[in-house]
Amino acid sequence: MKPAYVVFVDDEPRICHAVSKTLERVGMSVQCFYRAKDCLSHLAADRCDLLITDVKMPEMDGMELLQEVRERLPWLPVLIVTGHGDVPTAVQAMKSGAADFIEKPLDRDRFLHAVQSLLERNGGQAALEECALTRTERKILYQILDGRNSREIATVLHRSPRTIEVHRGHIMEKMGANSAIELLRRAVDMGLLPRGSPHDGDVTVL
Repeated sequence: MKPAYVVFVDDEPRICHAVSKTLERVGMSVQCFYRAKDCLSHLAADRCDLLITDVKMPEMDGMELLQEVRERLPWLPVLIVTGHGDVPTAVQAMKSGAADFIEKPLDRDRFLHAVQSLLERNGGQAALEECALTRTERKILYQILDGRNSREIATVLHRSPRTIEVHRGHIMEKMGANSAIELLRRAVDMGLLPRGSPHDGDVTVL
């Protein structure tokens, strides 16, 4: 089994070093960045199974990074690291799409538990890789699972409806689905949606 690839972003080198060593000791591959913009450049070209980011950073902060990642890589889970007493910001991060948050100073056992839990919940991404979905196809898949039709997806992704329909055909073929309902069932089986999801039976047919 391939090691999990984790990206950690914090402008404090000491924390980056400590987190990197902690995760590498349990068999994970870790890439650290001091700036959010450098992290985005990395994510555009390389694999990542989990992004962990501090909130307060110069230039682009963790909340801005979260927003960019939700737009570019909606399938990527983001764990927010927040300072003590900054819980309202963490709650806002969760509302903005963060998978979880954890407070500083980081407790080793709690931190590892949070990381491993998110990686387990994100296991469906390995199945997506086996289906050989491109990044664009993954984005469109998540838009479909959110109940959007071709025209709505085209507007969100700044593509033509026809282009979206072509990608949709590729997604259906690669995932072995003949209808939107079958696609939903495949997504549930792969762990991309929880069983009993509110989307169940409510996917718009493109």
